[in-house]
Amino acid sequence: MEPQWTPTDVDIEEANVTGFTRFVEERHGLDLPDYRALWQWSVDEPGDFWQAVWDAYDVVSHTDPGPALADESMPGAIWFPGAELNFAEYVFRERPADEPAVVHLDEEGNRREIVWSELERRTAALAATLRAHGVGEGDRVVGYLPNIPEAVVALLATASIGAVWAGCGQDYAVPAAVDRLGRLEPRVLVTATGYRYAGRWHDRVDEVDRLRAAMPGLALTIVVPTGAEPFEGAGRTGEILDWQDAVSGDHPLEPLPVPFDHPLWVVFSSGTTGPPKGLVHGHGGVLLEHLKALSLHLDLRPGDRFLWYTSPSWMMWNFLLSGLLVGCTVVTYDGAPSYPEVDRLWRIAADEHVTVLGTSPGYVLACIKAGIVPRADHDLSALRGVGVTGSTLPASSSSWLSDTAGEHVQVMSISGGTDVVSAFVGAVPTVPVWPGEISVPCLGVAVEAYDEKGRPVRGEVGELVVTAPMPSMPVRFWDDPDGSRYRESYFSAYPGVWRHGDWITITERGTFEMHGRSDSTLNRHGVRMGSADIYQAVEGLPEIVEALVLGIELPDGTYRMPLFVVLAEGAILDDELKRRIRTAVREHASPRHVPDEIVVAPGVPHTRTGKKLEVPLKRILQGADPDRVVDRAAIDVPELLDWYRDRP
Repeated sequence: MEPQWTPTDVDIEEANVTGFTRFVEERHGLDLPDYRALWQWSVDEPGDFWQAVWDAYDVVSHTDPGPALADESMPGAIWFPGAELNFAEYVFRERPADEPAVVHLDEEGNRREIVWSELERRTAALAATLRAHGVGEGDRVVGYLPNIPEAVVALLATASIGAVWAGCGQDYAVPAAVDRLGRLEPRVLVTATGYRYAGRWHDRVDEVDRLRAAMPGLALTIVVPTGAEPFEGAGRTGEILDWQDAVSGDHPLEPLPVPFDHPLWVVFSSGTTGPPKGLVHGHGGVLLEHLKALSLHLDLRPGDRFLWYTSPSWMMWNFLLSGLLVGCTVVTYDGAPSYPEVDRLWRIAADEHVTVLGTSPGYVLACIKAGIVPRADHDLSALRGVGVTGSTLPASSSSWLSDTAGEHVQVMSISGGTDVVSAFVGAVPTVPVWPGEISVPCLGVAVEAYDEKGRPVRGEVGELVVTAPMPSMPVRFWDDPDGSRYRESYFSAYPGVWRHGDWITITERGTFEMHGRSDSTLNRHGVRMGSADIYQAVEGLPEIVEALVLGIELPDGTYRMPLFVVLAEGAILDDELKRRIRTAVREHASPRHVPDEIVVAPGVPHTRTGKKLEVPLKRILQGADPDRVVDRAAIDVPELLDWYRDRP
């Protein structure tokens, strides 16, 4: 098989990673002839590598930072133990005042541009407002917001004062939002009055009031008036302030220096097997990891434009925002990727001269089915790369991107996780791309594929593991005081080794084939959600005894999401019950996670400890032999496996 994209000599010479390699060679007296050699050094000498990232990008500590890696234990690694810095301080350092920092577009074609000086002014003003309302170091500020510039300002202002940010999109119903944001006992809620998706306005005024009522500790609610009607609110939980008032006035931006691992934000896992995990990431770890990923892997630099289609519910929104760290313009789009036309993202990429466009395999497949040829209809001369993540990118879709986006465009398929707010494996502009494969392990990521006995394997499916610490691994979980849930989540399978929950194959040439999650995250239209949210909605209906939902990636790149229901005695799955089930999911979980089909099942199999058998059933419905994916002796009703296997 031939590569679908190969870098030119000019690509290699001009790549950021080439300049970084020379910096390392000169500093350490090394000869690193290619990317593989640089990667091997980065995982063999992690302290030297991350110190090199720190120095190459001129990260400044207000105190003596100490050694890069003071303790390599995993979990429990200690990075730059004496450092005091601030993520927001780095964002605004030495930026061109009159150049655009954020460009925003919506479904109706409205466009806003915020230059660096204005972004800094709004950030400083909002930080002053937060301080004036008693918000300080360690307090929580949460956002219930669409993907709009106000969300960017809110995060940066929160970070600048040492408070902790968390957010989710307004497509999350109130119960799902409370399960996440409410757990943080926030002092401030930043919200909007609604959002538009696929041509339809979704008013969120009532939902915001319900959300406020579930957060009794709120001192302040800041409202972005995205709709025509003003937000009055019930006034039960603190002051209500209009966005314009919250960002008015001129104030100096005075970022508070905080320790390297001081919480920057809490991002939430999908909640696959229970309440979503609140993953706490530190200022320093995110700063270093995102500088590395965005500059050395995506090859972004000042003057570039970076658009990733995402939502504040997903870690890719945090990743997109970090484009500001490398001085590029971040492009935010609030709306459906295929509305009012399927090629909407390609049109935006052309109109805004986007350098790197990020999307999902599902969107790529929709474009294929619609017969779109992006380069024929749009000027994509500024586009250097198309990033793809969220699920496995089939070889056919990857090849289609090269054929239709342009020979100069690199397909940058990446795979990582909310857990580290970055990628484990991805692309680099100096290495070829093969259809259906991810090109390289990311720098500083000691990634392996393990079999069930913890042995590295090549050329066969294994568990994705990381055998050395990364600075963006979570500082801790929220509400996990003794760290037991953290250790159980990642280190129980292979002690001292991070098990992520992805099936991968490392090929003989060192590329990666992804086979989907080895847990049961639901990923619909680029929005990740756990099954627990669906169960909470559906199993509350009196006719439903139990439910099972599966997200199944199929070989052709499509995604199927069936919902199996066990009915109460005398209940019938008629059209009316199906309607109420779909309504429950739409209103109490997410409108993007309404199941494709609803099927009556004789039962739901469980492990002996009572967990629904989601992952094995997913693999069975993908065609796997039940006896090869699960031990029947470990199942409460093993004959149910055959019923799921034999379903047409």
